[in-house]
Amino acid sequence: MGDIGAFSALILRRPLRPYQLAPARAIARSVLGGLGHTYAVMMSRQAGKNETSAQLEAWLLQLYRRRGGSIIKAAPTYRPQALNSLLRLRSVLAGSPLPPLTAGAGGRLSCGNAAIAFYSAARGASVVGATADILLEGDEAQDLDPTRWQKDFMPMAAARAATTVLWGTAWTADTLLARTIRGLEEQQARDGIQRVFRVPWQEVARCSPAYGRFVQGEIARLGARHPLIRTQYLLEELEDQAGLFSSATRALMQGTHRRERGPRPGASYALLVDVAGGLDVSAAAGVTEAGDGRRDSTVATLVEIQQTPPGAPAGDGASSLEGLPRYLVRDRMIWTGAEHHVLLGALSTLAERWAVRHLVIDATGLGAGLASALGARLGPRVIPFIFGTHSKSQLGWRFLALCNSGRFQDHAPDGSPEQERFWREVAAARYTLGEGPGQGLRWGVPEGAGHDDALISAALCAALPQQALPSGESHIVESEEWL
Repeated sequence: MGDIGAFSALILRRPLRPYQLAPARAIARSVLGGLGHTYAVMMSRQAGKNETSAQLEAWLLQLYRRRGGSIIKAAPTYRPQALNSLLRLRSVLAGSPLPPLTAGAGGRLSCGNAAIAFYSAARGASVVGATADILLEGDEAQDLDPTRWQKDFMPMAAARAATTVLWGTAWTADTLLARTIRGLEEQQARDGIQRVFRVPWQEVARCSPAYGRFVQGEIARLGARHPLIRTQYLLEELEDQAGLFSSATRALMQGTHRRERGPRPGASYALLVDVAGGLDVSAAAGVTEAGDGRRDSTVATLVEIQQTPPGAPAGDGASSLEGLPRYLVRDRMIWTGAEHHVLLGALSTLAERWAVRHLVIDATGLGAGLASALGARLGPRVIPFIFGTHSKSQLGWRFLALCNSGRFQDHAPDGSPEQERFWREVAAARYTLGEGPGQGLRWGVPEGAGHDDALISAALCAALPQQALPSGESHIVESEEWL
């Protein structure tokens, strides 16, 4: 019982791996020595962070069962996050010879005179009066409110100089976890005591080849520079506000195939339509070569749907992209100031001429009527897409996945104003991030910097069926099946 490694292997019969034992033993030394250190532990997703935390808690409760003491663990929400931590702690003891913990009121578990309490750090949640004299933990610390943590939770450890640990993954530089890590790294530089533990996916893969294959598959689907790969597996911070497409991503988006003015036998096509937000009905209706650059335009992007050929590399050691769909831009049309009856006729003609399998159309606001009319003419091939905060965030994550993995490509440069407009919008596009991975992606061309009609039209390829692409909000998986 004196070493958490022995406790893990011999008592719990769930041996921790070396990358888990390193932070666990450092935290244990601080607790037992009364050092009151603060630690930050970042592990790639599904690498066993929650398992490490639960085993450490189980070990400390057994050590302090006679002496007494309390552990406090805070999570961004009680359901599901704090409750999941409580259930995991109970589960690690389930297969051991140790007796089960005693459940108390308000998310509290006891082992003799020692106890652990699980709290929500959400605004409005009650945490008054709790004291941590063994350990204070912050789970998913990249999502914890820094002000709430400092005001309500840090004082819980101050009275007894309890050890503190923040568990989480990377997001942006202004999160509680990122701020804490910067301070701890300064302390490390002064005294040489390791307080920050980072475990990217490559380190986990050395212990679990199956995990390595899993992450390589994610990189193949999403691209190595996708924000989710960078934060959740490479543990890299993102800029809170930055260009949406890096130079490396833009290079992957540039294809070598030709622009085409008519369909090829046997090819499969889709039409992607972003509808102008406000129509100038006094303007001359019809197709313009690139719009006037000042008013919203309706843009239709014609893509060919292909299966990625065998042996297509995913880059950065990822597995092949074979079998995943890719989208090649074959043509692009822009209307500025066109009335809806003109657009209805033009889009219907395009859809029939190219025999498109799908027509995805912006059905938000003024686009709703046009989408309905196209649906009446073309039937179930028409897929209305309604833009909202959540749906646009999902679309952005998915489009980035396609671009970062080389599965969306524009046609070869042809000097056309339509193509120049698209790439101008790509270069101008920016993103901002919410306060945590669950908060979503806000993206587009900033107001005053131009329009993003051509970009939005292209991005609608990510709304085509059978994408099987994870979104930013839903991609986080708590299962740790690779342990």
